[in-house]
Amino acid sequence: MRSKAPTFPTPVLLTSSEQVARICEKLQHEPFVTIDTEFVREKTYWPELCLVQLAGTEDVVLIDTLAPGIDLAPLGDLLAKPDCIKVFHAARQDLEIFLHIFDRLPASVFDTQVAAMVAGFGDQVGYDSLVGAITGRSIDKAHRFSDWSARPLSNAQIAYAAADVTHLRTVYEALRKQLAEQGRLHWADSEQAILTEEKTFRPDPRRLWEKLKARTSNRRMLAILREVAAWREQEAQNADIPRQRVIRDESLLEIAAVHPDTVEALSRIRGVTRGFAEGKMGKGLLEAICTAQECPESELPKAPSKSERARPSAALVALLRVLLAAKCEEHKVAPRLVASSEDLDLIALGETDVGALRGWRRELFGLDAQALVRGEIALAVVNGLVELQRVAETVA
Repeated sequence: MRSKAPTFPTPVLLTSSEQVARICEKLQHEPFVTIDTEFVREKTYWPELCLVQLAGTEDVVLIDTLAPGIDLAPLGDLLAKPDCIKVFHAARQDLEIFLHIFDRLPASVFDTQVAAMVAGFGDQVGYDSLVGAITGRSIDKAHRFSDWSARPLSNAQIAYAAADVTHLRTVYEALRKQLAEQGRLHWADSEQAILTEEKTFRPDPRRLWEKLKARTSNRRMLAILREVAAWREQEAQNADIPRQRVIRDESLLEIAAVHPDTVEALSRIRGVTRGFAEGKMGKGLLEAICTAQECPESELPKAPSKSERARPSAALVALLRVLLAAKCEEHKVAPRLVASSEDLDLIALGETDVGALRGWRRELFGLDAQALVRGEIALAVVNGLVELQRVAETVA
């Protein structure tokens, strides 16, 4: 589908609290407003917000969040307004920023990247590709990696930043219309529900060890990894520096394996300097190790191991993957939105507590997937396309 992009006014750069208050009060009465942010994060734990772009029916503004003394409270009020839909593309980083600043998530969020997956534009489609597909316009990528913290902003930067929210209005309206016609608006709402939960953006620090993928089933070692990873997370947040600048992943894994209990032993860990080991951070790290060593057996983490359950037939999983591709091709929806690789494994094993067997996914794919596992249907190629056939009909 192609939609004609409307002509928008010249974007206005806002640098005062009074300007921000006026525009946010006006935009609160819009049915929807498109939003994007520009930030830098290379040297900090928390993103440093540099610019907020907003577009309504009559206004395109860029809030210079680095302007001295600027008050963003009116922006927080706008984001909290439930009857004004806030439209983003790939919203997660933007939402994390606003949660950190205002200590609450925006209300009534619509993510066009999620909606595009539901509408059949592919997996995690990029903004420029989506704009091109819907409006026929191309997005200038030249300033994608600009230093948005540098001032003054150039006219080219301002134009680039404004384009992120102007074309987004057309994209949103086109996607919403298509999803309504397809009867899939509730699909998009279901997928975007995760964006309303604070835990999506504030993970439990005591679960972060799982991402380090330690290759061990030693539960005491995993307990040490759990404690030191949680300690690092808190230190990174407090100091506002990236996790890896506190201590690197490979050092944490070695600490979990070696479990040093003295400054001398800690300083021999790869990536740990003598100064670090002797300092405040070294002391905190040794305390975290001690806490893990004293953890009761009953509270030790369980090793996440796939070997503890039966392994599904690789051939059956391959058939399910073909079925998934065929159903998603038929219904024009991104496969990764319907079922994950783990979902396919679980369905092959006959499990029923699976995401792909709930809600709209069950109707689109889950029921047929279960029938395939039970041997009630088969896959056949007809005129170059994969089709489902009832086994009884095939035998007859």
